Amino acid sequence: MKLPRDVHGQQLVKALRVLGYEVTRQSGSHIRITTTQNGEHHEVVPAHSPIKTGTLAGILKGIATHHGFTVAELLMRIDL
Repeated sequence: MKLPRDVHGQQLVKALRVLGYEVTRQSGSHIRITTTQNGEHHEVVPAHSPIKTGTLAGILKGIATHHGFTVAELLMRIDL
């Protein structure tokens, strides 16, 4: 499955709310999000417009691994 293009940082943060992620802090253009579903997990999302493809792939892979999904399954669960 191809990754979506033109995903903005705030858009990704909003989409990940369905998995329990909430903003825990922001330092400059980097937003730290945290969930407690399946144990505590943190990710840092750049508030860039758009997020570079490799960066997006890394973020999604970390989240998918934490929740036991493939990246394709994760993309079906969130609205990007």
